[in-house]
Amino acid sequence: MTNPLNREVLLGVLFALLAAVGFSAKAIFVKLAYADQVDAVTLLALRMVFAAPFFLGVAIWAKRQHAAPLDAHDRWLVFGLGLVGYYLSSYLDFLGLQYISAGLERLILFLYPTMTVILAAFLYKRAIGKAVIAAMVLSYAGIALVFLHDVGVNQGSAVLIGASLVFASTLSYSIYLVGAGHAIARIGAMRFTAYASLVASAACVLQFLLARPLSALDLPLHVYELSIAMAIFSTVLPVFLLSFAIKRIGSGNTSLIGSIGPVSTIYMAYVFLAESISWLQIAGSALVLAGVLMISLNSNREAA
Repeated sequence: MTNPLNREVLLGVLFALLAAVGFSAKAIFVKLAYADQVDAVTLLALRMVFAAPFFLGVAIWAKRQHAAPLDAHDRWLVFGLGLVGYYLSSYLDFLGLQYISAGLERLILFLYPTMTVILAAFLYKRAIGKAVIAAMVLSYAGIALVFLHDVGVNQGSAVLIGASLVFASTLSYSIYLVGAGHAIARIGAMRFTAYASLVASAACVLQFLLARPLSALDLPLHVYELSIAMAIFSTVLPVFLLSFAIKRIGSGNTSLIGSIGPVSTIYMAYVFLAESISWLQIAGSALVLAGVLMISLNSNREAA
């Protein structure tokens, strides 16, 4: 007979792996859609339109589970963090993917723990230890190597623009993470995520209505299929799988398992997008993963 505790742990590991791969597949869906000449504003709006009904259902369910309504402060917090963490971060990321490879994009996004450490140190006057500094040096050295790989494959200026946009996206998401901790503790993870996602969905649709004519929706069926797949498999499911994983194995273990994300993106980009894999890219990826894992392990020790 299977030990119930072991079963829960195995489920937690499986959910964490599926969430990591799901999030990583987003760049593949975006790149495939760009091949059909859709722009970032339209594609992002389609993604959030198809994801919004799921988040709305969760928001209604979560509201029934929590008797206390949000006060004015929490409403503004959800609104602001939803714009910064989901809308702005996603928009900058989609723009950046027009210029750089899916592999480089995922590695830059994976730098968010380093940025979170820096932001927390700045805001809360915390010292950054030597081990964390060494880990950050490793991570950014790895990004430099993968950046050089992309420059060798594509135009240098385009790679610089794309990397800068995705870096800004990562910074935006890191600001969200630093600000969301206390809000999630008060509001609840599921309710906060659903509400913030709905705010981002509304912002994406409003941006499309203001910036594009409705004729921009005259797109090949393939784009709509990719948008639905991205909404389900790279937006909705990973969010909830991540929550289920954290509940079973903790946030520290979940984040460590999530380090498979950049590796899976590079492999999927090779299979589905025919992106090249070089030793420079492999070495850079290894440095980024080593640095982020060091920071994650250090954070786990501090939390313990």
